[in-house]
Amino acid sequence: MKFTVAIDGPAAAGKGTISRAVAERFGLAHLDTGALYRAVGMKSETEGLEPIAAAKALCPEDLERDDLRTMEAGQAASIVAAIPEVRAALVAFQRDFAVREGGAVLDGRDIGTVICPQAEVKLFVTASPEVRAHRRWLELGGDEADVLEQVRERDARDMGRADSPLRPAVDALVIDTSELSIEEAVARAADQIEARRAGDLD
Repeated sequence: MKFTVAIDGPAAAGKGTISRAVAERFGLAHLDTGALYRAVGMKSETEGLEPIAAAKALCPEDLERDDLRTMEAGQAASIVAAIPEVRAALVAFQRDFAVREGGAVLDGRDIGTVICPQAEVKLFVTASPEVRAHRRWLELGGDEADVLEQVRERDARDMGRADSPLRPAVDALVIDTSELSIEEAVARAADQIEARRAGDLD
């Protein structure tokens, strides 16, 4: 059975944690599409490739890099993701993954709006910039004020880009995790998926 869950949202909102949790709970494959862009960004920077060439040359090994969760990788991802040709090079990979037999969860920034507009479940996970910056600061350290500024800069770039801007799909359920525990956020997402799966089986 093919069943696609699209989970979008800004950096450090919790979409990755929620995506992994619901994928495991329902036995679905999981793809962190942000890792594709992080890998392209870091591949471009460390190997001296143009971003478009880096995207076309991306291989599974690139997704195993140990520097993909750094703030630098996140900033690099945001920059290369604004290049239409980079996005185009990665679209087919994401769409093929989404329709794999057994179902899939994809998390990113344009899954419900561009990559999988026909997804059975669409969620948009968000939180205030201050909460997201604090979470990222706890994860990475550094100066929290600088982290907040970087979060706001990335939000502006991701939401303002001409190609596939970050925004909720019109039929997405918005989950604001600012005041939610991980367990509460995962439960809300799981309830939505369970309701849709039950409907599909009726």
